Amino acid sequence: MSSNNTSQIAAASALGRLSPVANAPSLESIVAAATQLVPLLREQGQQTEINRRLSEEMSRRFEEAGFYRLMQPARYGGYEYGFTAMMDLISEIGRGCASSAWAAALGVIHNWLLALFPEQAQDDVWGPTPNALMCGSYAPVTMAEPTEGGWLIQGKWKFASNVDNSQWAVLGVQFPPAEKGAPPGAGFVVVPRREWTIEDDWFVAGQAGTGSKTVVIGKPSFVPAHRRLLFPEAASGKAPGTAVNTNPVYTIPFLAAMPVCLASPLLGAAQGAIDVFVDMCGSRVTRGGAGGGGNRLSGFSHVQSRLAGAAAAVDAARLVLDRDTSEVEHTVSAGNAISVDKRIRNRRGHAYSAKLCHGAIQDLFTTVGASGLTLDQPIQRIWRDGNMIAQHITLNWDAVSTMAGQQMLGLEPKGAY
Repeated sequence: MSSNNTSQIAAASALGRLSPVANAPSLESIVAAATQLVPLLREQGQQTEINRRLSEEMSRRFEEAGFYRLMQPARYGGYEYGFTAMMDLISEIGRGCASSAWAAALGVIHNWLLALFPEQAQDDVWGPTPNALMCGSYAPVTMAEPTEGGWLIQGKWKFASNVDNSQWAVLGVQFPPAEKGAPPGAGFVVVPRREWTIEDDWFVAGQAGTGSKTVVIGKPSFVPAHRRLLFPEAASGKAPGTAVNTNPVYTIPFLAAMPVCLASPLLGAAQGAIDVFVDMCGSRVTRGGAGGGGNRLSGFSHVQSRLAGAAAAVDAARLVLDRDTSEVEHTVSAGNAISVDKRIRNRRGHAYSAKLCHGAIQDLFTTVGASGLTLDQPIQRIWRDGNMIAQHITLNWDAVSTMAGQQMLGLEPKGAY
């Protein structure tokens, strides 16, 4: 590789990690704040799981550190960093607690998503409360009813992560077709906390601390027309919000980079598993059985090999995510569109990175033995959290790889890209 190509790649990689906002804190300082929280997040991981939510105190710490402002528009006090910066931050939080990282990731990404809505919707949310948080449930599970000035919606939306700490909800809705005989159109609406209640139904084997409960709107609720963003608008790179938020980061098509926010907690969790594994192997001495008694776990060759393999998998996952996401940021910064080939290539990268991290966690967990099974051991929680994240349909390898293979074979790709 020539030095010129190397410098071009370095420049592309740096785009999303540089804030265009005067006096914004450096990414290094923001990530350093996350690093300082890792021991506390790990220490509180079991209690976070028992509580089934991110605590108000930890959410406040995230807010004070500026995490939620990472991708928020500058005119509301945000820093306008890109998706690569988000990956750096969320994966670092994930080293301490995957559930907490997931909750933080959704808080960050919804501030980016709201920036795609019409200006009035942004003012509704951030005008009175610039630090307002939003949960979200994207599946368009209900049909909106047209009414004067907007829409009426009613229903239940599951899996709204970090709902307990949120003042607004981003909800998926179907809209009646504009023309007779046309199919309905799907999109998002934003709804304030006073219009919905929380159904406490999040009882799960992994990622329990995300608080991904159900948003309930029990009677028809009015949503002004300006609080709607259609799915095609979010995917177009020319959403209504780009008229006022001119940073190219807001022209990135929704699925070309957004799934990075879901892969990043798993990336961090896998690194956290490595950290915990190294600590366990350094101190643990075998009690007997097949391995004999009095031997350090770190002295076994299969332990050494599993650790090296896990580290290589996490390294590879990070490189894939960084390459794909950096390229998206570089492309839109140059004023170019993201092709379908690149969108699907990126979706493949999101899912394969998750597969690599999931495999790394699995390999380490199967090596630590019975000592890793107690509920106060972080590695068993990382294992359960990692399995949960890898099952998410956005990262599910079977679903995404099929779509990628269809594209490579010249078939119509069936999936979300």
